[in-house]
Amino acid sequence: MNLRLLPWICLNFHFINCTPDFIEEPGPVVKATIGEIWPKPFQQTSSDDFFIVRPSLLKFKIQSESCDILSAAVRRYQRIIKSLLKRDIHSQRHAYHGPNIVEHPNPEIQNSSYFAGFLDEITINLKNPCEHKPHPQMTETYQLHIANASAYLESESIWGILRGLESFSQLLVVLSDHTALRVNGTEIYDKPRYSHRGLLVDTSRHFIDVSKLKQILDGMAYNKLNVFHWHIVDDHSFPYESVTFPELSAEGAYNMHMIYSQSEIKAIIEYARLRGIRTLAEFDTPGHTRSWGVSHPELLTACEGVYSGKLGPMDPTNEDTYIFMQKLLAEVGTVFSDEYIHLGGDEVGFQCWNSSTKIRDFMKKENITRYEVLEERYIQRIVDMVEDLQRKSIVWQEVFENGVQLAPATVVHVWTGDRSKLLNTITKRGFPAILSSCWYLDWLSNGGDWTKYYTCEPSDFPGDKKQQSLLIGGEACMWSEVVDDTNIVQRIFPRASAAAEKLWSQKSINNVTEASRRLEEHTCRMRKRGIPAQPPNGPGFCL
Repeated sequence: MNLRLLPWICLNFHFINCTPDFIEEPGPVVKATIGEIWPKPFQQTSSDDFFIVRPSLLKFKIQSESCDILSAAVRRYQRIIKSLLKRDIHSQRHAYHGPNIVEHPNPEIQNSSYFAGFLDEITINLKNPCEHKPHPQMTETYQLHIANASAYLESESIWGILRGLESFSQLLVVLSDHTALRVNGTEIYDKPRYSHRGLLVDTSRHFIDVSKLKQILDGMAYNKLNVFHWHIVDDHSFPYESVTFPELSAEGAYNMHMIYSQSEIKAIIEYARLRGIRTLAEFDTPGHTRSWGVSHPELLTACEGVYSGKLGPMDPTNEDTYIFMQKLLAEVGTVFSDEYIHLGGDEVGFQCWNSSTKIRDFMKKENITRYEVLEERYIQRIVDMVEDLQRKSIVWQEVFENGVQLAPATVVHVWTGDRSKLLNTITKRGFPAILSSCWYLDWLSNGGDWTKYYTCEPSDFPGDKKQQSLLIGGEACMWSEVVDDTNIVQRIFPRASAAAEKLWSQKSINNVTEASRRLEEHTCRMRKRGIPAQPPNGPGFCL
């Protein structure tokens, strides 16, 4: 026994004997399920009867409405399903005969009393015309029926169809002889618990290549996450290419090769759209802006005293700061079309403001005695700019705590402190909220640490039914101080999968032991699809 594994095995899997004389058994620590869906559906019933699916013969029949999103999804899931039978060309066990094994199932399988026929068609019934882009109020409910040698997927919206196709693909299991797939008779009625199910990716501390961002978006789709929160710039670098202020990235990015061009940004937004994922841009001010000052030092506060020679947060006393922000936000509003813009507002260090004679004189003139009030004045003007653009704001919790007068639709993002108390206070004031404080993926612990994310219950705060309804969801956060292209995807998955299930599945889905088996399967599933997800539960294997 590797004694280093014992503490977290004992912590995470209570069924394991953790006495000092524990004797290990061979095989994986957690035995994977077969053909189980992640995240777990709202309602699902399955029979022992099964159907054989031959990927090369499987047809997707679109019964009614269609659009570019649906056409792209059909092509995508055709590839995914066909790839289930692909084998490694270097396999020593099986000869390689091209991209797919010939689909002639073993007669013994067809002689089973549970064999109910071949399933060669899935009918898709989109009841309403496609919406062009995902949005906060989108419907993702779907129904999936697999019976009588046919599959039928229906939804009121294209977004529900996307989620249903993902579930259908997860039900398919490779036969033991790798000749075809099987799927049990199944009835599913599914819908998400929360409408906002996000993943924050920080691309400032380390630049993340476009190909990796697309890979992350694929992983999000496989977990039914629907908001890509792009924390695109910060103190360390400014990789966003601005048309209005091109000097921001020209001078503030790490180098000329670590910039997201306008065409690349457009491609990422489109890639996300086709998967039913919103792209939420964050431009965090007045703190976290040091890279802005490389090209525009006049926007930042010139520190004095012991901080002399340093630049601090945005200078809230400089009218040019607001002119600049108005122009930049106007551009952001044209590039990112989501209903919301994330304005940040967190972690503003007041030491530099306190050292500045200019700031202190302004505060004295305006009868301002607290730096929180000065910050509130700045944020208020930025929030108003977003309102003028006919957009809504998301802000980190400090903005709310500092008393900014927020529009009723402003979403408050909770990331630290007593989440129960904060969510109660925020929702009691009538503001919608999203939660991240228990889903920080950069906080590493021993293997199997997905369980700490899985045991976080979002609704665990006091408040009446109306308050609970104002919690619209949450986000897992991948800050990039210690991740880059070499390890970011495997740090995210499958750990973010735990948050994804807490935000999609019902509150009653909370059994860690049961979830560990499904997550073992889902991790292997993601790997098969090209997502290098790290092992979730310790010793084990993927075929």
